Amino acid sequence: MFDQTPQENPKKLFVGSVPYSATEDQLRDLFAPHGELVEVKLITDRMTGRSKGIAFVTFAEESQAKAAIEAVNGFEMDGRALIVNVARPPQPRTDRGGYNRGGYSNDRRDSGGGGYDRRPQR
Repeated sequence: MFDQTPQENPKKLFVGSVPYSATEDQLRDLFAPHGELVEVKLITDRMTGRSKGIAFVTFAEESQAKAAIEAVNGFEMDGRALIVNVARPPQPRTDRGGYNRGGYSNDRRDSGGGGYDRRPQR
């Protein structure tokens, strides 16, 4: 069969510690002097639309990406030092189910309640 493990892309950079107020256009302006940009993606929360403080920047050439790492890693943006390095391949997700918020169980005997109507055992 085919190997399904994602391969590292040395042209794709991870950018961490991005100020929450930053925009994709600001990141594009910051990285553009270092080479031809293929994609700039600011990661946002699906529910709020607010930035998660990370981004991915992809260059056309590996040498351009390396130059950008050297130039932008540690650059201070709105008081935050950016972390820039080669992005790791995405890891396959194994747990796709929901999560238990606690305090609830399908078993009614243990519903996580405070026990207000229960009398102490003697």
